Parts: sequence; C-alpha cells; structure tokens
Amino acid sequence: MILHCGRKAVAALLLSVLLLTTACNAKAPGRFDQTQKESTQQRKGQAVTKTATQGGEFNKLFPNAGDGYQRVYTQEKKGFAEAKLKKGGKEVALLSISDTTSTPSTVAKFSKSTKKIGGYPAVEVGKTQTAILVGKYQVKALSRDSSFTASDRADWLEKFNLSRLASLK
Repeated sequence: MILHCGRKAVAALLLSVLLLTTACNAKAPGRFDQTQKESTQQRKGQAVTKTATQGGEFNKLFPNAGDGYQRVYTQEKKGFAEAKLKKGGKEVALLSISDTTSTPSTVAKFSKSTKKIGGYPAVEVGKTQTAILVGKYQVKALSRDSSFTASDRADWLEKFNLSRLASLK
C-alpha cells in the first residue's frame, strides 16, 4: 500500500514538472506569424490624410465601358477607387485613381518623367503598369492579361475624365 501511494506521489510530481516546463517554454512561431508581423509593420504611416478625396468622387471619372469591354468597380475608399476592366468575361486590366496626399513619395517617381499621356507626366512601372500624375492624383492602368498592351494602357488612361480630375480639390 505504501508503494502504491509512493508511485502516485512520484507520478503527480512528474506530471507537475512536465506541465510547468511545457507551459513556460516559448511558443514556436506559426507558419503565418512572420507574414502577420510584416503586414502590421507596413501599415505604419499609411493612414489616409483627412484632406484625401472620397473614393466615390473618382467613380464618375472612370472611362465608360464599350467596344466589348465591361467596367466593374471593385474597391472604393477614402483616397482611392478601383475598377476591373473585362473583355469576353475575362479580366484584362485593373484601372485606379489614388489621392497622393497620403503618399507623397508616389509623386517623386514622376519628377524625371519624359513621357506624357493626355498631357500629364507618365511612367511605366515594370512591364505591366502605366501611371500618370494629374495634379495630386495618380491614375493607373495595370495589365492583367498579356493581350492588354502598354499601348492599350495609355489609350485607357486617356479615356479617364482627366480635365475634371485635375479640377478636383
């Protein structure tokens, strides 16, 4: 009987030690922990300024659909609006307008631009993006399909109501 009580005491002691040591160990990082940390850090300093234009104001300035193209608005928030451009049910491009007052570094890339689209400074970003700067607004066309070329992007950027965009405050 004493032997049985001794075994119970040793088992309880070992169980207590095991629980204590495992509870105090640092948790191994999960597979999404690093991504969560990076995305949280990226948001710092990215708040939209109070003076940024409401995204709904931009929707009126997007090009009309036609010639087999369909325009589908996908995002609208303060300082930004975006629409997909589809042809034959397939997404071929992404069009957007953003207010750069929240991201002044965006404007810097246009300072050395020698190219103009619709009379405004233009830049090519990689092989799939074309952007113009209209006052404090960046208007961008992003190819989502290889059939939508740099020439197509330039044509669609000119279809935006750029004069009305330039007059927004």
